[in-house]
Amino acid sequence: MGMQTIYERIEALIKQKKMTKKAFCEELKISTGNFGDWKRNISAPSARKLIEIAGYFNVSLDWLMTGKERKDFGNVREQEADYFFDKKGQLNCRLEELPDRERTFITEYLAFSTYRRQQADDSTQRDSDKPQTDES
Repeated sequence: MGMQTIYERIEALIKQKKMTKKAFCEELKISTGNFGDWKRNISAPSARKLIEIAGYFNVSLDWLMTGKERKDFGNVREQEADYFFDKKGQLNCRLEELPDRERTFITEYLAFSTYRRQQADDSTQRDSDKPQTDES
């Protein structure tokens, strides 16, 4: 039987790295109380913390959150619906209807996506600014 929860996947990564849970918490600045709450399903890591954990263990965010890699999802499609409305092209996401926790998660994820996109753009710009050398 595969691992079911985010906590169980994190716990397996900690064991795989042969570190203690206390050392893991100290390294990523997670209180042991919060970590215990994750185990008891009282709370869950924030989007920002999940991103840090995935980076620390060099695993994908998809795997950390779901136990599956992106390629394992197949061709996922939502019901057909308009994603935009009126001439302004605003997202029709009804953000105000979400619970605070989900709204925070989405906001943090969008900020992370923007950051990663900017990092990729900056990297591409740096590469194009490098002088071309003739190594023949």
